[in-house]
Amino acid sequence: MGGQRRVAVVGTGLIGGSVLLRLRDAGLDVAGWDPDPATRRYAAERGVAAPDTLEEAVAGRDVVFLCGPLPTLATTLTRVAGATDDRCVLTDVGSIKAEVATVATAQGLGHRFVPGHPMAGADRAGLAAASPDLLDGAAWVLCPGPTGMTAFRRLTALLIDVFHARVVPMSAPEHDTAAALASHVPHLLAGALAGAVQRAALRDAVLALAAGSFTDGTRVAGGPPERTTNMLLGNRDRVLAELGAVRNFLDELCAALAAGDAGALTARLDEARAARAALRSRSYTTHRREFPAAAEHAGELAYLRELGAAGGHLTGCHVAAGAVSYTAHLPGLG
Repeated sequence: MGGQRRVAVVGTGLIGGSVLLRLRDAGLDVAGWDPDPATRRYAAERGVAAPDTLEEAVAGRDVVFLCGPLPTLATTLTRVAGATDDRCVLTDVGSIKAEVATVATAQGLGHRFVPGHPMAGADRAGLAAASPDLLDGAAWVLCPGPTGMTAFRRLTALLIDVFHARVVPMSAPEHDTAAALASHVPHLLAGALAGAVQRAALRDAVLALAAGSFTDGTRVAGGPPERTTNMLLGNRDRVLAELGAVRNFLDELCAALAAGDAGALTARLDEARAARAALRSRSYTTHRREFPAAAEHAGELAYLRELGAAGGHLTGCHVAAGAVSYTAHLPGLG
C-alpha cells in the first residue's frame, strides 16, 4: 500500500472500537461507521471521522474491518464489497470463520476477503468500553485462502505493524475447531458455574467468599448474553463436540472423587496442570521462510496453515524483490 494507508471500521463496539482507536493512534487515515447514531457521535467526539452512511465510510479505503454482530456479517460483507474498490482488502473479527469464509467464496470475494479473529476481549461492550491497547500483542487468527494470498500478506503486515499482533494463519474449519475449546466452551463453563451460584441457597455467602478461582473462572460470564449466544450457536456442532470431551474429563474427576481414589484424582489434576503450565511457559523457536510473490503459491498456503495448526505464529511479513519473506515462531517441546 503506497502512501498513507486508508482504513475503515464497520461496527464500533468493544472490538471494532478498539481497532478504530488503535488505528487512529497509529496515525492512519481511519473512518468508523456504526448503525447507531449515538455511537457515531461518540466516535466523532473521540477524534475519529464517523460518516452517516456506511458507503461514505468505506469509499476509497485500502482495508475495511467488519466488526458487527455475527448474524450481520454476511449482509455487511456484501454491502461493503459493493461500495469498495476491488483492490480493497476486507476482513472481519468474528469468533467463527468457516461460515463467513464460505459466503465470501460464493460471492467471488475470496481474492480480497481474509477471515480474521483477534483473540482478545473483555466482559464489557460498546465503544465506551473500547481501548486502543485491548488488542496490543494479541494472537490474531487470519484464514488465507488459495486465491487471497496477496490480501493476506497486506493484512498481515498491517496487523503486525499497528497492533504488534502475533498472526496465526489457519484454515477456517481448523480455527473453528480450536476456538471451540479455547474460547467458546469456556463461556459455557463460566456460565454454568456463575449460574449455579446464582441459584444457590447461600448465594450471598458464596459471593462473599469468592476469590481468584471464582472470579477468574467466571469472568467471561459477565459479557453480553446475546453476543455469547450468537457465538455458541454459530459454532454449535464443534462446541458440542468439544464440550463432550470436557464432560468426559469431568466424569473421570467425579469418579475418582466418589471412589475416594486420591491417586486417580491427583493424576487427572496433574494432567490438567500440565496444560496450564504449558500455557504459561511456552517457548518458541524462530525461523524465516521465503516464497515467490508473483503467483498464488500452493506451497506458501500449505506452510502457513501448517504453522498455525502447530501452534505457531508470524511476527514479520515483507514483500520485496519479487519474494515474500515470513518471520515465524513455532512452540518448543514441552
